[in-house]
Amino acid sequence: MIFVLKKIRYTEFKINEVMQDVVLSQDVLSVDSYEEIISLARDNSSEFLFRFKEYYPSFIDKLLEIEPKLKTSELTFCAYLKLNFSTKDIATYTFVTPKAVQNRKNRIRKKLSIDSNIDIYVWFNNIK
Repeated sequence: MIFVLKKIRYTEFKINEVMQDVVLSQDVLSVDSYEEIISLARDNSSEFLFRFKEYYPSFIDKLLEIEPKLKTSELTFCAYLKLNFSTKDIATYTFVTPKAVQNRKNRIRKKLSIDSNIDIYVWFNNIK
C-alpha cells in the first residue's frame, strides 16, 4: 500500500515537472514570436500583419467588428499602436513624417469612435 502511494506521488511529481517544462517552452516561443513581430515591423515587412495575427489572433477580428471597412494598411497601423510604437518610431519604420502618423492616428480614432480624451495606446491595449 505504501509503495503504491509513493509511486502515485512520484508520478504526479513527474507530471508536474513535464507540465512546467511545457509552460516554460511556450513562454520562450512567445518571446521569440514577439521579437520576430517587432523585427518584421521595424523592417516594414509585408509578412508583419500575418505574423501579428498569429500572435494576437482575436485583435484584428475585434477591430473589424467595430469597423468592418478597415483597410489592410489601417489594420497594420493599428497593430503598430497595439505594440506601443511611438509616433516617431512608426514614422521611421513606414518612411513617412511624424505629422503623417499623427494624422493617421486621428483618422483611426475617428473611424473607431475613440474619444479624444482616451489614450489611444491604452484603448488598443484593452482589446484582447
